[in-house]
Amino acid sequence: MKQLPQVKRAGFILKPDTPEIKPLFEQIRDQFEKKGIEVLLSSHSAKMIGLEGVPFEQMCEAADFLVSLGGDGTLLSLVRRSYAYQKPVVGINAGNLGFLADITIDDVDSFLERLLVGEYRVDDRMMIEGYIEKKSGSKISFIAFNDVVITSPEPSKMVKVNASIDGERFNSYTGDGLIISTPTGSTAYNLSAGGPILYPLTQAFIITPVLAHSLANQRPLVVPADFSIELDAEKYRAIASIDGQEVYELEEGDVLYIAGAKKGATLIHRKEHNYFSVLREKLHWGDRNW
Repeated sequence: MKQLPQVKRAGFILKPDTPEIKPLFEQIRDQFEKKGIEVLLSSHSAKMIGLEGVPFEQMCEAADFLVSLGGDGTLLSLVRRSYAYQKPVVGINAGNLGFLADITIDDVDSFLERLLVGEYRVDDRMMIEGYIEKKSGSKISFIAFNDVVITSPEPSKMVKVNASIDGERFNSYTGDGLIISTPTGSTAYNLSAGGPILYPLTQAFIITPVLAHSLANQRPLVVPADFSIELDAEKYRAIASIDGQEVYELEEGDVLYIAGAKKGATLIHRKEHNYFSVLREKLHWGDRNW
């Protein structure tokens, strides 16, 4: 089982726009420090709660692992922003149990004890690496952990998305949009749009149309991660949303290229973490009262 070289220094980011999280962070910082783990706080998060911090890049370089204190969205942002540094990430959930941030506040002490003796799991999760080639020839590169979504910038407006795999056109989707999801992102927008759930360590893309306006039976499609996907929006205005956190305009003539990233994201979990238990709890599977 993969192990971290050492666990002496942790880099923290906090859920944005929540200054009330300060007492919780200080409590968790104390727990880390009592276990001999130095805590670094990113300057942006530190400014929010009136403390001193270090620049994000410096924190990523110095830390042995990174910690998000918040929800799944906070962890998503941390994974994308720290991708170049290839540091393992653990999510401490400040609210309900998350799909990604699965360490609860009450779990922190016991998790740290196990972390220090090597009793934890390290998962390698697939990520998306892509770019938008503008009709002018310029390129906009991006990294995604959950999904890339093409949709209209205006509610109730349709988009037409032409899709190719390895350079060969295979379908055109007209409707509210199109989702290209990783297995990790399969429980996000993809799930709401009727797409399948994939085990998070699978290496594949999920292509899911959103409310397709078609007499043809447009169904989700699962594609191996070693294929490349090309998308272009025809006739209608469109935007590309990266993990719901970055948005780019797509004009007619622009092409969006998607491939599996050469390196994935590394997430740290409790050794007993079970993905199917999380699904059962979050989705109320088997709950007769749901």
